Formats: sequence, C-alpha cells, structure tokens
Amino acid sequence: MTVNDDSFTSWKNREEIAESMIPIIGKLHREQDVTVLVHSRSLVNKSVVSILKTHRFARQIAGEELSVTETLPFLQTLTTLDLGPSQIDIGMLAAEYKADSRGLTVEEFTADAVAGATGANKIERRDGRDVVLYGFGRIGRLVARLLIEKAGSGNGLRLRAIVVRGGGEADLVKRASLLRRDSIHGQFQGTITVDEANSTIVANGNTIKVIYANDPSEVDYTAYGIENAILIDNTGKWRDREGLSKHLRPGIDKVVLTAPGKGDVPNIVHGVNHDTIKPDEQILSCASCTTNAIVPPLKAMDDEYGVLRGHVETVHSFTNDQNLLDNYHKADRRGRSAPLNMVITETGAASAVAKALPELKAPITGSSIRVPVPDVSIAILSLRLGRETTRDEVLEYLRDVSLHSPLKRQIDFTTAPDAVSMDFVGSRHASIVDAGATKVAATTRSCTCVRQRVRLLVPGHPRRPARPRASSTRPSPAPAV
Repeated sequence: MTVNDDSFTSWKNREEIAESMIPIIGKLHREQDVTVLVHSRSLVNKSVVSILKTHRFARQIAGEELSVTETLPFLQTLTTLDLGPSQIDIGMLAAEYKADSRGLTVEEFTADAVAGATGANKIERRDGRDVVLYGFGRIGRLVARLLIEKAGSGNGLRLRAIVVRGGGEADLVKRASLLRRDSIHGQFQGTITVDEANSTIVANGNTIKVIYANDPSEVDYTAYGIENAILIDNTGKWRDREGLSKHLRPGIDKVVLTAPGKGDVPNIVHGVNHDTIKPDEQILSCASCTTNAIVPPLKAMDDEYGVLRGHVETVHSFTNDQNLLDNYHKADRRGRSAPLNMVITETGAASAVAKALPELKAPITGSSIRVPVPDVSIAILSLRLGRETTRDEVLEYLRDVSLHSPLKRQIDFTTAPDAVSMDFVGSRHASIVDAGATKVAATTRSCTCVRQRVRLLVPGHPRRPARPRASSTRPSPAPAV
C-alpha cells in the first residue's frame, strides 16, 4: 500500500467517526440543551467535513492537530451522564485529560470535569423565551439565522415575530427570499416556506409572525400570543432610553439594541461586562462591531501588562449607510460612492471603550476608514504597555487567552501566514488576533492587529449580531466553554 493509500484510508476512517458523532451531538442538543464544542467552535448542525475541519483547526491555537478518535470517547461518555443545559468543549476535555496525572479512565475524568452540570447541580430545563426582531435588515436576518440554528429543543430563545414597515406587492415572499439567500453568508441551512394568508414565515419548523407597523406604539404583542419577550431592535432608529422605551409594549419585557446606546443605556460587551447587567434592567445595547472587536483584547492586555495609552485604527467594510454612487448624504464624505472609494469617517469605538471597560484608565484614541469590501474589518491596536515584553510572550499569552480564559468565546487566534479578510466571513468570534501582524517594539509599544468578522456581525451594518440571552445564563462545566 502506498503512502497516498494510507492517507486516504485514514481520511475515510475519520469521516466514519465524524459521521457517527453527528446524531450524538444532535440528540444532546435537542433533548438536553447541551451544546458540544471544540475549542469554542460549536459542532451542532455541522457536516462531517465541518467537524473534521474544526478538529484540524486546533493545530493553529493548541499547537497540534486534534483527532476525532481522541474526542469521540468523551462525546460518548456525555450521553451516559445526567446533564443539564450546558456548553461542553470536548476539545478541552481531551487536552486536559492528557495533562491529568490521576490515572482516571475517560469516563471517570469526564464525569468529574462536568460535575457542575450534572445531577443535583444541573439547571433544570425551562420553557422557551420569546424573541421579537424589530427590523429585518442585514443584522436582523443574521440574528434570525442564529436563533433558528440554535432553537434546539425549543426550551431556549425562540424567534416568534419580526416587525417591519409595510412593503409593496409580494412583500413577505421577498423578505423570505432575503432570509433564504445572502450574497455574503450564503444559503440558509434548512427550509423556508411562506404563508401569505397568515403572514408567517416558517423556517426549520419555527413559525415566525410578520407584523407590519410604522411605529412601536402600533403593536400589542400579546395579541399574537407573545409574552415576556426579548425585543431586538436592529434598525438603529432609536438609541437612547427614551426612544427604546417605546418598545416596552404589552408582551415585551426587555429591549436589546444592536448598535451603540446613547446616554445611560448600558453598552454590554459579552465576556467583559455582562456581569454588570442588573436583573431589573429592561434596555441594553450590545455596543458596536468595532467595540466588540477591540474591548476583549484590550481587557486581556491591560490585565496582564497594563495599558498606559492606545490608539485604534479601524479599516472598516462599507455599510448600507453609504451611497452606491455619489449622492447627497447628511454626513461628511459618506455621500461618495462606497464601492469606489476609501472613505475617512468618524468612529465612536474609542469613547465606547470607557462605557464597556471603565476600569481601563488609559486614554484611547481612534480613527476609521471605510473601504470597498462588503464584510470583515481590521482593527489595529497600538498600545503602550506598562511593562516590557516580547513578541513571543505576547503571542503565547493571547493564544492562551483564546483557549482558556473567560474571553475564549470572544477572542480567536490565527497563525495563518496568508490570512485575508474573506477568510473570516462567518466567524462567530468578536475578534481574531492575527499572530503574523503582531509587533512589539523595544519601547514597550505593542501593535496588535485584531481582525473582526463584521457582520456578521452583518449586512448594511457589518457587525456581529449580538447573542441574545435569557435573563439567566447557562453555567458551563469546568472545561466547558
């Protein structure tokens, strides 16, 4: 047998193992609300090849490739445990098992590692939480995709309705078509049908009521059977407490804004200051895409090295706020053709840092330029640190943060030498540290290049849709994400 034959036989064996993992992952997700991950990347609803690629990607952040033969025993063991809602990283389980010196079996080690989500410690499953999308533009449609994808057993967040202004003929069909196909993020993974008579879109079994209204005051959500819902405003029309309070109508309990909030509206960057949310707070902002990209690595660097001052230069994809061709615009420069120009514009990211990370006392300045790409932005952080360091030390620290810290769901890490913006379309991380673009000078000034998936973050507004969360957060067991 040749070497090529050996490689192909190995590939087929791994395909077979990955194929056997799919029903296990799906059953855990549907029946027990358990999300299985590998180094913070969800395996739910993933194909055989996607599962294999996710395992292989581990070599970029953990230093060596992870095999499905290593993780399968941990996955199989999870099916024997009395698990409650949780997120469990089998990649981390495999890595920690290798380093464990207690001589435990896989079954014993796994049971001990996830004990916080089993038996008497587990969170009991509860009824689902209704979600309403106010607006159905680029961000709204991507949030819809995420909610539908993560519907699981139906005991989590459930998309019940979207609110839009009345359109013309075949309005519902056209909106469903935009959900079905996206020029950047590709085809919707599933089936979509339209019921024009009842004004509903059914996506992967989720019945979504389409409500037509020109103002929040026109809607009584209880009339549609919606109660205690989270409303996600992705229009950006109202950004202060007074305006967003208009959404607190019958049936709505909380309002989440997918743009930076103004005034006293809390700007929340998950992983950084989500623990400051007061239980009775009804109005929240998920801040901006750039804020979500820079605040997690800023916090990480400040925690370890101390940041004395910094500047963020954002190279940002163009948005729907700009014109396709030169035309009048109320803002300076944004009236010039977005696909043809680099456009200098303002950014509120630097000032937003103070709201999301008030303990960072260092002055942070910022500037931004829009460029002719439809998605993904680059934020270049130039930081003067409080102590001397080296490039290797900084990279090893940030790699560890992406793997083991509380920020591992926010920060990703890549060592790919030829990485470019399109490689990060669809990333679920708020920021990705580009190892090859990181520099450290003798003056203790560190320039860290952070790539952000702007999203979708999203169309029109390249930002990552906020992960809407219910009032209480599911706990993650020890090696879980």
